[in-house]
Amino acid sequence: MDLEKLKSTAQAMVAPGKGILAMDESSPTCQKRFDVLGIPSTQEMRREYRTMLVTTPGLGQFIGGAILFDETLRDNTLSGKSFVEVLEDQGVVPGIKVDTGAKELALRFGEKVTEGLDGLGPRLAEYAEKGARFAKWRAVYTVTDTLPSQACYSANAHGLARYAALCQAQGLVPIVEPEVLMEGSHDLTRSFEVTQHAQQLVFEALANQGVNLEGIVLKPSMVISGSDASDRAGAEEVARETLRCLYSTVPPAVPGIAFLSGGQSDEEATTHLNTMNNLDNSLPWAVTFSYGRALQAAAMKTWAGDHANFDAAQTVVLRRARMNGLAAQGHYKPELEKAA
Repeated sequence: MDLEKLKSTAQAMVAPGKGILAMDESSPTCQKRFDVLGIPSTQEMRREYRTMLVTTPGLGQFIGGAILFDETLRDNTLSGKSFVEVLEDQGVVPGIKVDTGAKELALRFGEKVTEGLDGLGPRLAEYAEKGARFAKWRAVYTVTDTLPSQACYSANAHGLARYAALCQAQGLVPIVEPEVLMEGSHDLTRSFEVTQHAQQLVFEALANQGVNLEGIVLKPSMVISGSDASDRAGAEEVARETLRCLYSTVPPAVPGIAFLSGGQSDEEATTHLNTMNNLDNSLPWAVTFSYGRALQAAAMKTWAGDHANFDAAQTVVLRRARMNGLAAQGHYKPELEKAA
């Protein structure tokens, strides 16, 4: 394991004012989003859409890393250059999603465990050879009054830690993603309890597997009210409780925390991130973003499968990346949206 290489890659991914573009949607997920807009879900259309994202002029000013899907890592952009090459030309670190999805957890109705450890070592070696410099693995936790179960916490912590160790053995930075799902009517207090316990167990498991924390990026969910909660907490409360949770679980050796948006609207995700960076200007880690829909939804709608809208969609991509880059430094203001 080349620790210096892992550290420099992780730091580049979460450099000041930069975050991570999550463009790793599987083909079925991409199809669902295309179907809503009436876009044909062919490989050619996926290639054009993803080319639009990665060739956005100036993308590397605000994006430090991009998570790709297997199809994209192996593919070329419309110009014939590989996606990996185009990202590197932009100064963006290329990465790859490697889990095979969250599957039903045996004997635990309504809960899931992420699979994909079988044969992961050789897959990671191949991805590294193709130019990936980091990987991503997502675990999910459903929240109710009684869930998650200890079985769910333990199984997902173990899976994340084994994956992270395999990544570092192959010279790849692991993005460790324990996502507490927003779906549900749980309040902020319950969100805090679940998020804190999930993260505590993940860091225990990482230590047990010998993972070096200087060579990882944490991709957590924010401590946020459930989407169906009757009285949802405001931005400052979300930011305070999220930071309180991080201070109680995340060692300062971790170089960066790149939040997932997890169903938040574009501006809500940006506002929450900005508020955190405004509340505390002496955070021991970079606190930034790793957004998918919150960076892409408006651009996909603008593009709508029509090449004539390619440039206009890129303008939208850059605006959202810039807004989140500002939020990662506590410099975002809602009025900038209108000005942009």
